[in-house]
Amino acid sequence: MNRISAAREHPPITTQDAFFNGKFELIQQNDGSHRAGLDALLLSACIPFDFAGRLADFGAGAGAAGIAVACRSFAAEVDLIEHDADITALAARTLKLPANRKMYGRVKILCADVTLSGKAREDAGLANGAYDWVIMNPPFNDPSHRPSPVLSRKDAHVMGIGGLDPWLRSAAATLRSTGKVAMIFRPSGIGLILAAFQGRFGSARIIPVHPKAGAPANRILVLADKGAKGATSIHPGFVVHQESGEFTSEAEEVFSGERVLA
Repeated sequence: MNRISAAREHPPITTQDAFFNGKFELIQQNDGSHRAGLDALLLSACIPFDFAGRLADFGAGAGAAGIAVACRSFAAEVDLIEHDADITALAARTLKLPANRKMYGRVKILCADVTLSGKAREDAGLANGAYDWVIMNPPFNDPSHRPSPVLSRKDAHVMGIGGLDPWLRSAAATLRSTGKVAMIFRPSGIGLILAAFQGRFGSARIIPVHPKAGAPANRILVLADKGAKGATSIHPGFVVHQESGEFTSEAEEVFSGERVLA
């Protein structure tokens, strides 16, 4: 059997993938599980270049969004919060890669369930008032959606009991009084997001993300301030692809770590 055939029959269990044009690398599962991509990089672009505080990446998976923030914001300290122990083990390997040396000591991993509440959440390591930013890419498929047979992929894509409320409850609790939250979601979920913000977050800014100019948005980025009372605003949309299928110049800059949306 030749080497090509063998590789096709036995794909690698994990892959080592470059992001930001090689500025950081990520070890990811290659078994049909959820894999990081453009959503994570768009989410990371909600954080300003000069951010110098503590950030939590809720449901971090392999850690793409949080590590992207640490790669671009040199004084940021990032906690990757993920409940799947197998995935956090991969993230631990990721943090030891030579390509990620600039993040050594600034990115930490916590294996914990962000939907816990009260003392259980604190006992899991999610302290009240610990962070300046919380970012999240929560599962956005309704439980009635046909789930993936791969358990880790199902967990990443299918909303659990309670929906968004437990995620935003924990975000509000773990943020400082001046803290901010950013999330990426489907446009159809905007009502769920704003309902879960009630009493917790305000002054929401919505950035629609369009696959091409003139096409309906297929994602929204939502940023909000803890305890704020301001009105919700909709900002100009972000377009990912040109008609040719290539990235727009703005998208190229975001996906190479050279542009932020905040």
